[in-house]
Amino acid sequence: MPLRVTFLGTSGAVPTTERNPSGIFLARDGEELLFDAGEGTQRQMMRFGTGFSVSHLFVTHLHGDHVFGIPGLLQTMDFNDREEPLSIHAPHGTRRKLQGLVNALGNHPSFPVHVTEVGDGDVAYRADEYEVRAFETDHDARSVGYALVEDDRKGRFDRERAEELGVPVGPKFSKLHEGQPVELEDGTVVEPDQVVGDPRPGRTIVYTGDTRPTVATIEVADEPDLLIHDATFADDRAERATETAHSTARGAAEIAARAGAKRLALMHISSRYAGHTAEHERQAREAFDGEVILPEDGDELEIPYSDD
Repeated sequence: MPLRVTFLGTSGAVPTTERNPSGIFLARDGEELLFDAGEGTQRQMMRFGTGFSVSHLFVTHLHGDHVFGIPGLLQTMDFNDREEPLSIHAPHGTRRKLQGLVNALGNHPSFPVHVTEVGDGDVAYRADEYEVRAFETDHDARSVGYALVEDDRKGRFDRERAEELGVPVGPKFSKLHEGQPVELEDGTVVEPDQVVGDPRPGRTIVYTGDTRPTVATIEVADEPDLLIHDATFADDRAERATETAHSTARGAAEIAARAGAKRLALMHISSRYAGHTAEHERQAREAFDGEVILPEDGDELEIPYSDD
């Protein structure tokens, strides 16, 4: 089942000619989710061909570079005769301000827009095969991060073993794979655990938004397939990172290593490093043995299953 991340905006608070403010687009099996919407997000969605069929928008905090794109995006959806509802999730205590942003031009969207508040440990959205969890972050505003965590998948079905046990090819295979025992013609009962392996983990993507390094990021998901982490500064401005409640690339990498992440994407790069991000990558790789990515706007990542 495809799971694709498109980086719509990778800049810090100030955009550059190459990087837009924060925005992450995620597509999973036909469902489309958006995480943060900095100014110009709708143009980035057009530019990189994601479309506007977003069902849920997850806001990490209400700083402008994460939300100024919302009014324009909603108006474009309105112009496109959208009828489907849009759910917007944001930290506790921000609903009133966010609702004001939704109605910033004095107009109400012609489609339903539902704003809900979430906090540490809340399930912001539960779908059939995954959920999006909110977790605590440490920024100079009310803020949360989000983790998309898929349910465990069924174990592998051992067809050869099933045939050895006398199970006929057909519906009984499906019943066993669904966890139901089957009875053979001679009265023998075959249990699912005789032919089905252990459950296999789904995929996990963690997005921190803006934050200092936190233990909560480590604890929200076990060995995430992708950690998208604030890396506003390099080591040369480590003190500034602490003062402004951001992370360095090295700090992000240390969290990735402790979390057992498979891949680390460095986000929210300060405009003062425009065109000069080699040190971010080098310092992150010194602290993290997994794959380090410093995505540019428009980059896409396919997230495979770990056992593929």
